Formats: sequence, C-alpha cells, structure tokens
Amino acid sequence: MGQAIAARLSEQPDMQLAGIWTRDADLDALLEVSDVLIDFSLPAGTETLLDAVIQHERPLVCGVSGLSDAQVRKLESAAARVPLVYDRNMSLGVAVLERAVRDAAAALGMEFKVVIAETHHIHKKDAPSGTALKLGEAIASARGDEDAGAIQYEVERVGEVPGDHEVAFTSDNERLSFAHSVTSRDVFADGALRAARWVIGRSAGLYRMSDVLIGEARP
Repeated sequence: MGQAIAARLSEQPDMQLAGIWTRDADLDALLEVSDVLIDFSLPAGTETLLDAVIQHERPLVCGVSGLSDAQVRKLESAAARVPLVYDRNMSLGVAVLERAVRDAAAALGMEFKVVIAETHHIHKKDAPSGTALKLGEAIASARGDEDAGAIQYEVERVGEVPGDHEVAFTSDNERLSFAHSVTSRDVFADGALRAARWVIGRSAGLYRMSDVLIGEARP
C-alpha cells in the first residue's frame, strides 16, 4: 500500500510526499516536516506511530487491520489527543455499504438471518477480513446484538482478488443482498488520501470513513 499511496500522491496537485518511514528511518524527523501521517503498516508498527503522533501532535490516518483489543484501546486513547481516522477499509464504496447495511439491519431486525461472504487474494492472513467484521459490527449494533453472535461469515481465498464482499439478509420468504467489489487496490490509496485531506485541522477524536464521506457521527 505504501507504493500505491506514493504513486497516487504524485498525481495530487495539493499534496506532497514528505517521506516514507521504515525501520531505519528517523520517524521524529519525518513528523517534523509532515502535516498528516498515513499508516498501512503492521499492528506493531502502528503502536510506534501512535506514540509519535501524540508526541508531535500530528493527525493520523490508519488503515491497518488485525489490531488486537489492546492495540485498539491504545488507538482510541491516542484519538483523545489527536484527530485520527481509523478504518479497516478506506474504500468510499464500503463506507456507503456500511451505512446501507446498518439501515437495513435496523429495519429488518433479528428475524432476518445475516450472512457476510468475503473473497480475497491468497496472501491475506486475517479471516474473516477486517471489512467483513466491520460490516458485522455495524449490523449487530443496529440490531442491538452486541456480540454479533447471530451473524455468519463465509471466507474464501482465491488468486489475487483485491476484495469482494456480499451481505445477505434472508427470511423464510425473501432475500435482500448488498455487494461491493474492488477492481484495483488504488481505491484504498485514494480513500486514504481523501481522509488525510479531511482530517487536517479537525478536533481530536476517533473518526471513520463514514465521517469523511458522509459526515455521519460516530456511534
């Protein structure tokens, strides 16, 4: 993702790449010349970046999936100090999909069975995907089912598929489905850059792509 973001940045007239952090780079020096940090590293790297953005009071856009509960709590703690956009999927379409399935779940209630099916490339380690879990959490919240225990996940790993998700609500008499497919991983880079533009100058807080795209308040 780092290369994809760098490539897309080169096409933005209003943005410039200040640098790329690696283990051998000086993170403090990088943050000194940056307005916002975009993180698509690994969970361990995210912890280091959280400490740095707090110290330098820089906004953060984080798209890292697979964070542990403790790491999420640390991220939430950081958001009390700096503006932070965290989402397991930076796609604009998924932000709209999340809102749609939330509304559907609230209207249909527990009478409808929910199945979330996702397909990704064979290199993806987490399963279900962070996006599938994100959609499941939105549905569970809308239905008042806090543990999301009634939601079924179906996972497939095939070839180099960037990411397909389908959410199906089924009763004895009807089926309602929502689907989203990624055709290029550039969609995540574009979403991250949109979030980076949006988060600069915001008040400290934890935001999602739905805030960036729709202005929906975080529940």
